[in-house]
Amino acid sequence: MTRLDQRLRVLRQYVRDEAPALRTAAQELDTHPDGSTLYPKVPLLDRLATLQVPRRYAQNPLVIEGHEFLVASALERVVFHEEAAAHGDAALLLSAPGSLTAGMLVAALGDDEQQRGFFERVQERPTWTFLAMTEPHGGSDAANLRTTLTPCDDSYLLNGTKRFIGNAHRSPLGVVTARTGAGPLGIRCALVETSHPGCGSGPIATLGMRGVLGTLDFHDVPVPDAHLLGRHLSPTRRGMWGWLHAFNPLRCVAAALGVGIARAAYDYTKQHLPRRRATPGRHLDALGARIRGVQALTRSAAAAVDADPANAHLPAAAKNAAACLAVEATSTALRLLGPGARLEHPLLDKWARDAHGIEYMEGTSHVQEQSVFNALARADAAHR
Repeated sequence: MTRLDQRLRVLRQYVRDEAPALRTAAQELDTHPDGSTLYPKVPLLDRLATLQVPRRYAQNPLVIEGHEFLVASALERVVFHEEAAAHGDAALLLSAPGSLTAGMLVAALGDDEQQRGFFERVQERPTWTFLAMTEPHGGSDAANLRTTLTPCDDSYLLNGTKRFIGNAHRSPLGVVTARTGAGPLGIRCALVETSHPGCGSGPIATLGMRGVLGTLDFHDVPVPDAHLLGRHLSPTRRGMWGWLHAFNPLRCVAAALGVGIARAAYDYTKQHLPRRRATPGRHLDALGARIRGVQALTRSAAAAVDADPANAHLPAAAKNAAACLAVEATSTALRLLGPGARLEHPLLDKWARDAHGIEYMEGTSHVQEQSVFNALARADAAHR
């Protein structure tokens, strides 16, 4: 089990102290007709927007009790996001400006000029960014990618449609995956500005995780050759190699959000049960043990990714377990609080709706299970 050292405990306490303002704002937005497009000013989110950048580009690290934090390692991200979800709100956290998803691909695939331009921009002022992979017909399946980058003079023209993209309707800048040719080596990632007239975007109305998802449509959007990520890398290192370095930490973050939602539901139920009868007590004890187990797995996965960014099976196992845990915890809480729980406890109802969104972050359970299976199969073959 990965235990938190004093430095990470300081970060955890900082987030715990700041996160309640996040929850208050999220409750208000959840009942607002325009909640999917509005965004509140919350100090914790404004601060997070300046973090999660590589050290060489960090202009304003977070300093607490003499400890410096960039929230750039997988373990720092896990601690931050779990506590912010447990004491604040996961959906609003995902709606925050900053470089979380796109930044990981830029850090993995971008050259010095691309990284400098991207990370300096997101630190200048709160800036939303996106990572656009998912498409209406093939989801996130790279083999069925239909968005294209077609050479045109000294640049490319981007055409295609992306759906279910985090903060797509808010972001002026992001990373888009598209095809420059057939086969796996024909898939590239490009930095794209959404200000061009050929780019359209809008929010997607959802029951849970309100305000997070959006759509992107590209029609002959020019992309300079200098905006193609990985141009300094070999063809084999531009695609899945870079994605692994981005998605493994992101799966740890998704797992941390699931654990945070489960913890929030667990603590809320303990506080609001009219009396601690024997049967509910056993259910809560069992749920508490499950939460601690998935929390330990998530921290171990983050530590493994920090040691080797290509480590895929532990993040996949943690994300899969946390997605199930979030739904289990909120469902158990609603059941224990009685038939009218969704009406009587709107905050718990919100978490129950948000919990289902964890399943679709950074690959569904089937994708994670395949990743774990592949790792076990390789390990078994290596020992034969």
